[in-house]
Amino acid sequence: MSQQFDVLIVGSGAAGLTAALNLAEHRKVGVIAKGALNEGATGWAQGGIAAVLEEGDTFDAHVNDTMIAGAGLNDRDVVEHVIAGAPAAIERLAELGVPFAAGEDGNRWHLTREGGHSHRRIVHVADATGAAVQRALEEAALKNPNITLVPDMVAIDLITGRHATNFSTSGAIHGLYAFNRKTKRVETLTARATILASGGAGRAYLYSTAPRGATGDGIAMAWRAGCRVSNMEMMQFHPTCLYNLEVKNFLITEAVRGEGGQLKHPVTGKRFMLDYDERAELAPRDVVARAIDNEIKRDGLDYVHLDISHRDPVFVREHFPNIYDRLIALGIDITAQPIPVVPAQHYTCGGVMVDIHGCTDAPGLYAAGEVTESGLHGANRLASNSLLECLVFGEAAARHILQSWDSLAEVPEIRVWDESRVTSSDEEVVIQQIWGEIRRFMWNFVGIVRTTKRLERAKRRIDMLRQEVTDYYANFRVTPDLIELRNLVEVADLIIRSALHRHESRGLHFTLDYPTTAPEAKDTLLVP
Repeated sequence: MSQQFDVLIVGSGAAGLTAALNLAEHRKVGVIAKGALNEGATGWAQGGIAAVLEEGDTFDAHVNDTMIAGAGLNDRDVVEHVIAGAPAAIERLAELGVPFAAGEDGNRWHLTREGGHSHRRIVHVADATGAAVQRALEEAALKNPNITLVPDMVAIDLITGRHATNFSTSGAIHGLYAFNRKTKRVETLTARATILASGGAGRAYLYSTAPRGATGDGIAMAWRAGCRVSNMEMMQFHPTCLYNLEVKNFLITEAVRGEGGQLKHPVTGKRFMLDYDERAELAPRDVVARAIDNEIKRDGLDYVHLDISHRDPVFVREHFPNIYDRLIALGIDITAQPIPVVPAQHYTCGGVMVDIHGCTDAPGLYAAGEVTESGLHGANRLASNSLLECLVFGEAAARHILQSWDSLAEVPEIRVWDESRVTSSDEEVVIQQIWGEIRRFMWNFVGIVRTTKRLERAKRRIDMLRQEVTDYYANFRVTPDLIELRNLVEVADLIIRSALHRHESRGLHFTLDYPTTAPEAKDTLLVP
């Protein structure tokens, strides 16, 4: 029940597959996914990838837009590094066959504009960019004989020296234990280098656009292995998720506002964003989400309207074919009527601390993408910088592993997972009950607008639930749901603790008790 690779990658989205493709020329790579290979957040991305490609645009402008959106909490060196690498990353995807929308008047690609951007710089594949990127990367990986893709493997914990037959406290990571959904057994997966590309923690919230599997697994595993995490309070809420009692988590891409979509009060019909920010609908996501949240709470609304019906119907159908088709099926014609929308959790801006090479605090452990706090996003991610981060840091981690190979620790003899001391539970309803409690109080107490009192309420509840989950985990055989719940409790606690530490309002963290922004931007750093 064990497999050995040169490099093990947790996550089969843009970050994980980019790293795998860059490593595979020289190393044997294993890529695991907790479900199907294409079920991660990459395939859900509608908008596109930001890069400086328009005449008149500059790297400095993209850097400044990113820093402004991130409320100064970004690491400027990292921002400059990632943005400088964007055009080449786009080119590599095009070479893999990603069919980016063609431009007009001699321009190679059509570029759209999204909130917070001062120029048109978003390359896209209609309104399903992520799915096209995922498809191209997956096809390339499947063709590579040095890459083994393993779906339905749920990561449990990173393997450290304490799991070796000769106990060690070196802190180095040697792979991980994972639950195989097909065999229902725990397997030992070892490697000299491990990359976490496991995505964010959106499912800690009741309403989220994140995939079902976004339970913060990589963040929780890295934390338990001794890695620092940073800025977990910076949880991005997307302003425009479809409000529909039957369809959950359907995102209305930022590009709808970028192409002229207007936010309006559903009763009065008034366009309200100019009351909040001079950039109106093109303000950064945190500003727009708080504005919508205020309109809804002030007037007791269920939703607000996003209206692009004033644009030419042919233009709307061509630019947003997937959204158009999905909403037509629900009885909403976006060329003739507005879309009911509400904010929903969308992106985890904090995470495992990494350097510019994707290195974490633990030797042999790397991370890339939403699982990390790289310094790129700061206090609020700028639209369409997320896939970009995956591409640049996936390649950076691979490059550093190849360059540092001889210094990586050899894999010692590892103990197999011991299931003899536990039994199957006869009350798994406990898992669903606790899961529901966490998501509901995180939404109500640790949401778009916060107070110290709400955060303290949330902390008391998570402390109690943490103990219940710990007791349950110690006594029963692991299941995918139990593994996810254990991680969910961990990341929820990290979010709450981080939010209580920040005594100011900055970017995505807005608290009524500290409504002003401190003169100096400082990271919230949690140390195990």
